[in-house]
Amino acid sequence: MIEKEYADYAWEQAEALLGVDSPSGFTHNAARWVLEAFRNLGYDVHLTGKGGVLADLGGENSQDGLLLAAHTDTLGGMVSQIKGTGRLTITPLGGLNPNNTEAENVRVYTRDGKVLEGTFQLCNPSVHVNGAYSSTSRSFDAMEVVLDEATASKAETEALGVQVGDIVCFDPRTRRTASGYLKSRFLDDKLSVGILLGLAKYLKDRNITLPRRTYVHVTVFEEVGHGGSSSVPQGVTEAISVDMGCVGDGLTCTEHQVSICPKDSGGPYHYEVVGKLIEAAKASGADYALDVYPHYGSDVEATLRAGYDLRHGLIGPGVYASHGYERSHIDGVLNTLKVLEGYLNL
Repeated sequence: MIEKEYADYAWEQAEALLGVDSPSGFTHNAARWVLEAFRNLGYDVHLTGKGGVLADLGGENSQDGLLLAAHTDTLGGMVSQIKGTGRLTITPLGGLNPNNTEAENVRVYTRDGKVLEGTFQLCNPSVHVNGAYSSTSRSFDAMEVVLDEATASKAETEALGVQVGDIVCFDPRTRRTASGYLKSRFLDDKLSVGILLGLAKYLKDRNITLPRRTYVHVTVFEEVGHGGSSSVPQGVTEAISVDMGCVGDGLTCTEHQVSICPKDSGGPYHYEVVGKLIEAAKASGADYALDVYPHYGSDVEATLRAGYDLRHGLIGPGVYASHGYERSHIDGVLNTLKVLEGYLNL
């Protein structure tokens, strides 16, 4: 049975990947990082046409293949306007919510290779000046990037190399607590990329040959809806999205568990696959929860919408405060690894 050392390894990989900015559309550095991580473990791996990463974990039955999908693209922003004050209006990339981005440090990547620091603030953000501070609705129209540069005009900001279309990345603020909690923006879904690397290392360390040909697809457009819509290898009959498990009111999952999802806003997952995931959880002794997600879509749903004929499922470590400052636990990582190991050997 897979040991905790592989959960720790998974977190170490996730932590390193969280340090590589990669909102949807700006994922080349993270994809290269993931490619090298799988290559260093000894796997056949390549970049897809869309910029994702496809790794072959091996296995015997290539006519009943399994695809494990996670994504390395995150939420972020794009410069949509340079204001007369030299400050920046942004448009969101993915489901970025302005209510939980206020006063965050950001990095602006320019086309000429500069990285400029700044802060995403409410316009007129001083409570000593703005009497309507508390009552102002947080929106992307009411907020702006204040660059940490000596600029007070559009011309001065343009002279720094900033232009419309530049990428704005939010500081993830990544940390692991002494009690095992994992906190960061963008655990969705870099934590699961780390988990799949942990699984890959376990298979390599133990020299395990899987009964089914198994692939990992790390996608780069999940947050905008089409990450898993391509690059399914021939012979794959099942695809499982390894993404965050939801934690919140009305659900049973905690950060310490692995979540198995029977249905989300895209409809039900394949009944037999969900059943096999439950069986794998029980057989491996994983602490798991079954939950229906009210506002969620996954890579493998995009795969089905693209016309691929396969069965699909969704699991992931419990993540609290999704699309905000997220929190999971090393126990949830280990429980997810247990289910994956069990499923691969069913």
